[in-house]
Amino acid sequence: MIGREFIGNILIEGSKIVALGKDSDVEVPSDGVVIDASGCLVLPGFIDAHCHIGIGEEIYRWEGEDLNEMTDPVTPDMRAIDGINPEDEGFRDARLGGVTAVFTGPGSGNVIGGTGVVMKTAGKIVDKMIVRDPAGLKVAFGENPKMVYGEQKKMPMTRMGTAALLRQALVDAQVYRDKIEEGKTDPDKIPERDLGLETLVKVINHEIPLRAHAHRADDIMTAIRIAREFEVDLVIEHCTEGHKIAEELAELGYPAVVGPLLTNRSKVELKDKSFKTPGILAKAGVKVAIMTDHSVTPIEQLPLCAALACKAGMDEADALRAITINSAEILGVSDRIGSLEVGKDADIVIWNEHPFVLTAHPLYVIIDGKIVNPEPKENGIS
Repeated sequence: MIGREFIGNILIEGSKIVALGKDSDVEVPSDGVVIDASGCLVLPGFIDAHCHIGIGEEIYRWEGEDLNEMTDPVTPDMRAIDGINPEDEGFRDARLGGVTAVFTGPGSGNVIGGTGVVMKTAGKIVDKMIVRDPAGLKVAFGENPKMVYGEQKKMPMTRMGTAALLRQALVDAQVYRDKIEEGKTDPDKIPERDLGLETLVKVINHEIPLRAHAHRADDIMTAIRIAREFEVDLVIEHCTEGHKIAEELAELGYPAVVGPLLTNRSKVELKDKSFKTPGILAKAGVKVAIMTDHSVTPIEQLPLCAALACKAGMDEADALRAITINSAEILGVSDRIGSLEVGKDADIVIWNEHPFVLTAHPLYVIIDGKIVNPEPKENGIS
């Protein structure tokens, strides 16, 4: 629970929270395992709402680099679940920072990159770590797709080309959906199966949102223009210049996953990057999540990113929400994670002090009711 502090007990059975409240309200079974968190801060596990953990593996170069299928600018049939390695070092690092769930997916090299997933950060088999799949379709605006395909002398070489390709893909999905409907009464009209169009139909039918990589204010507005034109759900990813159009974003009602902020200005569209952006957006009324874009910023630094947003003016409660319940709501999984409530997954982190303090570290990391503290590395420093 963010903003509703209490001192008492949290009772876990299996993978779920079954009771919480004052000591007098929660009866602890005599055979239960008790963790004494006196003097500590107990919070829901943090959620990184945009990263590339497992699919853009650390340590490796091309061997574990599965972010972008840059052979075609339109690849909605790509699925992150098929490229995620649960043995990526990043999952262990996530738990070091109290991050118990993430959205991970394709990169931004393509206009349409494929679908991403929401998953837990502990486990051996990806399929068992999944919370939601698919959880959104990655699309990209701005410098990245035009750079990738401009060098290949093919569309898109311009921002106009990027928008045109996305529009055409959505039109094709509308036509495909209509033909499927017609085929229910006339089997001769059933179209040949197309995996990419099937995914785009999920967007058209509001089953998953477009997750739009957009840094510049004009790119953000292009993403919104297309989303409104086709009446689809949209999440703005990065939103680097969102502070310039905060009131407009609040009025239009689109959420923003902001970051990475703890990085350098590696390209022109990041020139106005600022830790003030999340706070400005939140104060304007935009639902904000903060992300690391791991491995751009190491995922264990998610709480530090939120703390630095506070330093730049963001309200502390807003910053906590931006890595817990806001992230869960934006990802469509708030029925399971993002806050400490009866019936939700027992994803809980016990901190030695407030996680926004530089010296803070998790004493216990609990995912699905199991203690999953990172194991010490056999070699090196954990």
